[in-house]
Amino acid sequence: MTSEHRGDYEELVDEISELLGAPATLENRDFELIAFGAYDSEGDLDPSALDPVRTRSILTRRSTAAVRAWFEGFGITRATGPVRIPPTPEAGVYRGRICLPVRHRGVVHGYIWLLDDDPGPSEGQLTAAMGVTARIGALLADEAQHGADLSRELRAVLTAERGWQSDMAVAELRTALGPRADGLHALMCVAPWPSADPDDAPSVRAVPGATALCTLPWGATAQCLALLIRLRSPDVLTPATTAAGRLLERARGGSGAGSAAARGAGGSGPPSAASRGAGGSGRGADATGGTDGSSTGTAGATGTANRASTASGTGGASRASTASGTGGASRASTASTASGTAAAGSGAGAATPRSSPAAGAATPRSGPAAGVATPRSGLADLATAWAEASAAARAALAEARFGPVAQWASIGPFRLLTALPPEVAHDPVARTLLAPVHHELARTAEVFLDCAGQAARAAAELGIHRQTLYYRLSRIEKLTGLDLDDGEDRLLLHMALKAHRL
Repeated sequence: MTSEHRGDYEELVDEISELLGAPATLENRDFELIAFGAYDSEGDLDPSALDPVRTRSILTRRSTAAVRAWFEGFGITRATGPVRIPPTPEAGVYRGRICLPVRHRGVVHGYIWLLDDDPGPSEGQLTAAMGVTARIGALLADEAQHGADLSRELRAVLTAERGWQSDMAVAELRTALGPRADGLHALMCVAPWPSADPDDAPSVRAVPGATALCTLPWGATAQCLALLIRLRSPDVLTPATTAAGRLLERARGGSGAGSAAARGAGGSGPPSAASRGAGGSGRGADATGGTDGSSTGTAGATGTANRASTASGTGGASRASTASGTGGASRASTASTASGTAAAGSGAGAATPRSSPAAGAATPRSGPAAGVATPRSGLADLATAWAEASAAARAALAEARFGPVAQWASIGPFRLLTALPPEVAHDPVARTLLAPVHHELARTAEVFLDCAGQAARAAAELGIHRQTLYYRLSRIEKLTGLDLDDGEDRLLLHMALKAHRL
């Protein structure tokens, strides 16, 4: 969390915990953890308190939409005083809760939660605690306004024309951030994002390390989310990849699989009208199947026969994040759980190591993806960083092998392809090959080129006999007019096939 009020929140939650004699937690109105109180000792943590709802909130630092709706059903969004929620084992709530709405000028900004014991806090104690929630509400309201301003300013930086407009937008964002502006940051793109409504975007407070975020157009009709996140070291991107994993989970919950239009041309232009790629299906081809896959007794052209004789000989290629609301938890007694969860989260959200291109050559991603730019100090290069982040997200959508979170440094040739205008990237040499009727031939060409022209590897990847591969390669040469024994022709076709995925 980047809030300058973080220490204030924790102190105020501790104050409420002392008033009520029980550990309390503070969540925003989206049920995302902000701060939590401490237990007096580890012995105060009753294992029976860890019901399923509370356990999940501890592990994920937020609650599901179903849990949120269930608790809101008790009127907490309209309440102006404490609300007691009875235990409901069938809903996974084994112990009752007390909810203190956190309001400012009539608007609910969050909730204080604690477990309801017998006899529990007195009315006098609860009244005193509600006085503290009013101070928390004022802080949340102030920060909500500040976060909205940063969203507008970040959006202005990322959409401004280069030159004086960009310089002015950067200067305004720098002024708003103050000393934080000169720190080390990574810019991240999550696409597609399910909504352009600012109320549907996560709070900056709920994303650890976040400095600012905003929604932006993604292609012609969709949206993406831009997030500026603070780092401690340029070599450790864990804060960015962990945040990306959480945001992807939220994006998946807000919509179904991303549409083809939503996977368009990133932040740089309209989506490509071309369908997604030269090998959408991952099925292996059968040696006797189909128009393009049929095997004949001939090995194809002389060039293909020559390729057969050489292919096999070529070389190969303290307040630990522990508790969450609707249940609360201890800083001390759950620290080990939280650290283990954080490690797992960073593993899930982290960009995967770069894999063999052939291994995922025919598999575009069906849901949202995230891209992370090269870390930079200061704000001067945010426009370049945004181009990198959106390019990495486009690459992750195009090829699942990059993982759900792709780093700019890991996307290989897509660093160049994503910078090209769509009309340039889609070379006419591959137009006939990319027709639906030649789908299997296009896939064969891409896998062969991904395997550096090694016939044995390509045939194994495709699940076909090498003679079938040679026959298909001769067909590809006839359709494209290219010589696959020529390095420049191979490069042209390879890039055209990759660009088609974008």
